[in-house]
Order: sequence, then structure tokens, then C-alpha cells
Amino acid sequence: MNVARRLVASSLGKKCLTAITGAGLFLFVVAHLLGNLQVFLGPEAINRYGNFLQTTPEILWPARIGLLVFVIIHIWTSIALTIENRAARGQRYEVNKVVDASLASRTMIWSGAIIFAFVGFHLAHYTLMVVHPEFRDLHDALGRHDVYRMMVIGFSNPWVSGFYALSIGLLCVHLGHGIESMFQSLGLKDEVWTARINVFGIAASILIFLGYVSIPAAVLAGVVK
Repeated sequence: MNVARRLVASSLGKKCLTAITGAGLFLFVVAHLLGNLQVFLGPEAINRYGNFLQTTPEILWPARIGLLVFVIIHIWTSIALTIENRAARGQRYEVNKVVDASLASRTMIWSGAIIFAFVGFHLAHYTLMVVHPEFRDLHDALGRHDVYRMMVIGFSNPWVSGFYALSIGLLCVHLGHGIESMFQSLGLKDEVWTARINVFGIAASILIFLGYVSIPAAVLAGVVK
């Protein structure tokens, strides 16, 4: 227990926790995207998927609790490391080196805060249905919750779709740098793999952005209606 406590208290331990939880959250983002993209297959596919999640609490709730734990740990370690890094370096060092840091790395904590706010709104919008309480009354011909209609109505609002696209964009910038940092924190990044990891991070971020944004874009364009 003391060893674990000392590891968590150290910068190395926090970096490892940030990397591990970041990897878990990345996998969730990908899995969530694959589920949402079923909207392009029509109401039957996305409603069947939504009904499966709602009727299997033994899968849904452990996943939700695990995801919440990962988010809390990721936020805590990220903030703690940011505070430690700022305390460890002097003002002169910061002025001289800030030009060498990428925009993504210097704004990780702020983009993370905006993403956190977006997740809260997204949950209130589609999961808790606080923004649109009428979503609770949407059901398809088989009596399942009509996820398809809910997504169409929600993304028909240009402001909602715009905020969604902006937040997903920030998420992908966050992911692009996070993937690189994850491999470095876990000691899996070297001179040979650096370029490949960077390309993977950029490519994954772009694909994730295009995948998520394609849904509100299709709704606003009338492709999904």
C-alpha cells in the first residue's frame, strides 16, 4: 500500500496514470463513435443498438462507473502534473521554452476543461434528457427508445451542432497530443517509433473528428432525416 501511495504521489506515477486512463478514454471515444455511426444504417440499427445498451445493465453500469473513475483520475493527474510543472520551472525558463511547445501541449488543460463542459451538456442532452425532456417519449414501432429520431431532432439545431463540432475538434486536438504523450509516458516512444506515433496520433484524430462531425452535418444537410 505504501509503495502504491508513493508511486501515485510521484510525477512518474501520475504520468503513468494519466497515460493509462487516457488510453482507456481513447478506446471509449472510438467505441462510442462506432456505435453512433450506426445512425447511417437507419432507425432499426441505431435503435437496436440503443435498446441493447439500455437492457443490459450488467454491461452498461460497470462501463459507466469505470468511465467515470477514469475521467476523475485523468483530470486529477493532469491538473496535478500541470501545477507541478509550473512550480518546477522558473519564469525565465518558461519564456525561453514556450516557443518550442506546441499549441496543443500548452492548451491541454484548457481544452480539457471545455471538453469536460461539453461532456456534461452532451449527457444532459441525450442521456439524462434534461435539455429536451420530450425525448423520453420518443419510441419506435417496436416500443424501443427512438434514438434515431432523438439524434435528428437534437442535431437539427445549428447551435447545438456547432458546439458539438467545436468540442469534438478540441477533443481531437487533445487526443492528437495525448496519444504522443501517452506513448512517451509509458516508455514506448523512441527515435525509431516517434514519427510513426505522431502520424498515428494525427491520423486517428482526423478520422475521429470526421466521424463524429459527419453525424450533425448529415442531419443539417437532410441526409439523415
